[in-house]
Amino acid sequence: MNTPLNLVPHASRRRFIQSAGWAASFFLVPGAFAEHLTRTPAQTEGPFYPDHLPLDTDNDLLVVNAALTPAVGEVTYVSGRILDPRGEPVRNAVVEIWQCDANGAYLHSKTGNKEKADKGFQGFGRFITGSSGEYLFRTIKPVPYPGRAPHIHYKIKGKGKDLLTTQCYIKGHAGNEKDGVYAGIKDLKARRAVTIDFAPLKGARAGELAARFDIVLGTTPEI
Repeated sequence: MNTPLNLVPHASRRRFIQSAGWAASFFLVPGAFAEHLTRTPAQTEGPFYPDHLPLDTDNDLLVVNAALTPAVGEVTYVSGRILDPRGEPVRNAVVEIWQCDANGAYLHSKTGNKEKADKGFQGFGRFITGSSGEYLFRTIKPVPYPGRAPHIHYKIKGKGKDLLTTQCYIKGHAGNEKDGVYAGIKDLKARRAVTIDFAPLKGARAGELAARFDIVLGTTPEI
């Protein structure tokens, strides 16, 4: 991975890198044949893309700067690859994610539940993909809030342009079918493409989870 180690706060850097080692094997797997790929459906950005980005925008959302108190929630490593329509990896794409904290509060001035916001949760992160199109974040398993099933927002950028905005959901969660944004994806293959497993991380001692979300763009970007 080409992400500098200083993207992870020093206090948690070694633990983060060691725990993330499991992901490396995924990035060596060749992309699927283009004819079998399903384009990741575009979804609404929603009203809570951060209106004031934090100073800390690295790929570890559990620790803000050098804070000693980590975020509340189920620790989850979310990884995947950014691919073009032919299944080729997209290098140097900017992957952004944002989500609510364990109390349902976003990093936004108009978020609900603002008074209960978890100050230890970064709420937003960035990663620049490497030669295999890979990305990796350490975050929390998403939680529901009124009107929405659990989800993580994604925005993919290249050369300052937005390439895709989408969301991913927890496979098997009872709230998915009641979620209007999720239900708006009428194509079943496209719906499955954004519905992913959050499974126990093999060998983890603290109950961490792992989730894999590959993203297939609709066009081949010039990056």
